[in-house]
Amino acid sequence: MNTINEFRIDQLYTNDQIRFSLNVENLGGIRPSVDSKKNLRHIAILTAAQESNKLISENPYHDRIEGNILLYTAQGREGDQIISGRNKRLLEQYTIPVPFYGFANVGKQTYRFLGLLELLRHYQEVQADRKGNLRKVWLFEFYIHKEPNIIPIEQASIINAGLLIESRRQNPLSELEREVTGLNADEQIQEDVTSRSEMECLRSLLYQIKPYKFEHLIKTIMELNGFTQVSVTTVSGDGGIDINAYVDISNDFFAGTHVQAQVKRWRHAIGSVEINNFRGALNVTAKGVFITTSQYTRAAIVEARHQTKPSITLIDGAKLTSIIIKNNFNVREFLNGG
Repeated sequence: MNTINEFRIDQLYTNDQIRFSLNVENLGGIRPSVDSKKNLRHIAILTAAQESNKLISENPYHDRIEGNILLYTAQGREGDQIISGRNKRLLEQYTIPVPFYGFANVGKQTYRFLGLLELLRHYQEVQADRKGNLRKVWLFEFYIHKEPNIIPIEQASIINAGLLIESRRQNPLSELEREVTGLNADEQIQEDVTSRSEMECLRSLLYQIKPYKFEHLIKTIMELNGFTQVSVTTVSGDGGIDINAYVDISNDFFAGTHVQAQVKRWRHAIGSVEINNFRGALNVTAKGVFITTSQYTRAAIVEARHQTKPSITLIDGAKLTSIIIKNNFNVREFLNGG
């Protein structure tokens, strides 16, 4: 039977069941269904996303599921991506409550239903392909709604509209929170192509390191930069602090300063909520450093630099790879070290 009336969270479905039940095309990751006037009914989004607790081996820029967030790369495997065609249709959910059905491929034309997806933000990123060539891609961040557990297709539009209204009421995203930018965007710093390619190839390696081992990599990098008594907290119960360190006594101005860091080997952007939570976890006498392999929203940058709150130093993926290169640290050797 290729036609069904409902989708259940985490249940498996064939490509034909998705195709015929939602009246979408047979191929592609973004499959819109439109009426006779080309108005969007719904979209099926099919991804080969890997879970965040698994290593990235085949493609370091693979779609990722991190908690309840699906980071989805726009269509276009080669060259610079543009927002047009099916990619552009995704943006319609910002203003129209169109149902987006999320499915993750588990092999052999079989997909696990993730739930209804809510578009949170989209932004451009520079990536290195498998040959090390740079290209511009568009990333879409979706929130995965795991409730309700059952989505009847005929009622999906009503259910989805209610989900979006309630979600946006509880967690409204400002324009600053939707905007993702590099830390140095205001200064318009431009690296040469060779340097940027090296940085992006290095960042792809960082995604192949398990999260806890990645924290130990950051520990080593901090030690190479003059910090002392650097320690990684336990995997559980760290209270939001991943690393403790102290400024070396050779620093005339900040000797002995306690530094605490939060480390995220994430692909999706860091928002102001994460910055606020980290600030709340800091020791009252500690300086905070937030380190990620991804990027920050404009709101996160503003919050970190708040004039009346303790400032947080931000290090994004580009800055982190630059620091690693400057210290001549061999990430591949670290990765192969077990």
